[in-house]
Amino acid sequence: MIIVTGAAGFISSVVVGKLNELGYKDIVLVDDFQSYPAKQSNYEHLVFTEKVDRKDFFTWLEKNQRFTQFVIHLGARTDTTEFNKDIFDELNLNYSKKVWELCVQHALPLIYASSAATYGGGELGYDDNHEVIPNLKPLNPYGDSKNDFDIWALQQEKKPFFWAGLKFFNVYGPNEYHKGRMASVVFHSFNQIKAVGKVKLFRSHRADYKDGGQLRDFIYVKDVADVIVFLMESRKHSGIYNLGTGKARAFVDLANATFKAMNLPSNIEFIDTPIDIRDKYQYYTQANMAKLKAAGYTKEFTSLEDGVEDYVKNYLQKRK
Repeated sequence: MIIVTGAAGFISSVVVGKLNELGYKDIVLVDDFQSYPAKQSNYEHLVFTEKVDRKDFFTWLEKNQRFTQFVIHLGARTDTTEFNKDIFDELNLNYSKKVWELCVQHALPLIYASSAATYGGGELGYDDNHEVIPNLKPLNPYGDSKNDFDIWALQQEKKPFFWAGLKFFNVYGPNEYHKGRMASVVFHSFNQIKAVGKVKLFRSHRADYKDGGQLRDFIYVKDVADVIVFLMESRKHSGIYNLGTGKARAFVDLANATFKAMNLPSNIEFIDTPIDIRDKYQYYTQANMAKLKAAGYTKEFTSLEDGVEDYVKNYLQKRK
């Protein structure tokens, strides 16, 4: 039995779909299913054994740990514009500590979601080196909560016999429709093009970057699922890993790829970056992927153009 937390959400639901595709059917979905009924379409077509409310999960696991083979803990509050630290302490930090402790207690392997938001402005680079992690300075409480847990995990004398923390970079793809402002730029670009025939991108407020030239490591959610399955099945080389493509691309590239996938000419308008996020805005992220490759992962990552085309043509345009 495989447990997946945050299972009604974006990345988790795609991971469960990938597990189903590979023949894994005995899966337990953990989430707050009552508060977000709009997410039902993310998991209603999936094959699973049981749904467990996140508030009941720890009690449930104590009763069912002997049937459990793996825990994939991706559930979290991911809103980077939320500044209530108590919310992140409860849902990201303390909840994850309890998951870790139960995995140690019952000898369960664990994969959990960290974030590239832990790198802050990138002053120390984007290397998934354990020695650097305590010195990172995230730009918001969300990033702080993820980094605080990474630091805590590394300090623990007792660890799961296999564990991996994954620093997700800019993930895009199907099943993110419920994320609102936090959905990917591909999702927002597609909807803007449908509505008004153009895309609005943030203007650069730095002289060393052109408008739309801000760079991100965009990774297709299907690649994320592939990496998680690889780590689950190999169960070697515990540690914290970057999960991006290793190749930064400009937002204008992403917008142009969206127009191309929709068979339309590009039409981009630049707007000021909102004041509430301007001083915390990342202009560059690029994952160093050497550690994951050294752990044996050899599959090529989907190019930005191919990922956007698949997402637009096979999901967004089909409302799938």
